[in-house]
Order: sequence, then structure tokens, then C-alpha cells
Amino acid sequence: MIRTGAIGTARLELLPLAVEHAGEMATVLSDPALHMFIGGTPDTPEALRARYERMVAGSPDPAVSWCNWVIRLRADACLAGTVQATITASEDALTAEIAWVVGTPWQGRGIATEAATSMAGRLEQQSVDTLVAHVHPDHRASAAVAAACGLTSTGRWHDGEIRWQRNLR
Repeated sequence: MIRTGAIGTARLELLPLAVEHAGEMATVLSDPALHMFIGGTPDTPEALRARYERMVAGSPDPAVSWCNWVIRLRADACLAGTVQATITASEDALTAEIAWVVGTPWQGRGIATEAATSMAGRLEQQSVDTLVAHVHPDHRASAAVAAACGLTSTGRWHDGEIRWQRNLR
């Protein structure tokens, strides 16, 4: 079982996702531009609350763990985004598919990199064998975050995105 306790960095606190975060996160994630590469539209506060309720309840599949954190900026005492890992157990390995999103007002400050690398470090400490991310080929900022986490492009495509990977063990 992977622990999703708080993770601290110099500027950030990664807090385990709670349903109560939905209201503030609906505002953080409200810019339609955040969906340019992933599609869809921003969730309403109600829809995000319902999604967070499902996420906090955990995966119905015992071989899959959902680890989700909100990114809290220490200096501003506000939420700025999320990081997440979907961890799948196979016969002899744990694979974590990781993702991140930072609200538009906080982009370009290294927040996604700081949060994602901290999460990756926590996962490595907890015996995850492989990190995977799927990045849209035109999303240079996300590719830079994946690279900062030590992932490299595999050149393999998955649902219009390129698979990035790092073997930890």
C-alpha cells in the first residue's frame, strides 16, 4: 500500500486530496486553456466534488491504488494544482502512472516540476518500480516536467500522447 501523506518542499505542501478541496480547486482549474491538450471542459464545483468523492473512496480494483494530492503554496496559503499517481500492481512490480496540473495563474514558476519530482521521490521511496507519464507531443512544459522527473520519451503513442518512462529498479 502506498502512503499518500503530506509531502513538503521549500515552497509547497502536497496535501492528500480531500473532498473539501473541490470548491477551491474548481476555481484553480477553471481556465478552459488547461484542457487544450487533454480535451473536455472545466468541472463545475459540484461535478468536481462528486469526482473527488469517487477518487477519495479509492479504486474498486484491489490491484490499483489512486494517490492524489493538491498543491498548496506555502507563501500564499492557497491551492494551485494537483499531482497524482495511479499505481498498478502486477505479479512482480509496481507501476505508477503520474500526472500533474497547475492552474494558469501559477504556471511558469516551476511549481509543477517541484511538485511532480517530490511525488516521484516519494513513490521511489515506497518501492514503485516504474514511473510512466503520457504527454501530448506539443505540450513542451509537460515534457519538461516529465524529464525533470527522470522520465524519457519512449516514442510509443497512447491515445494521442507519447509515453514517457523511468525504470527505478
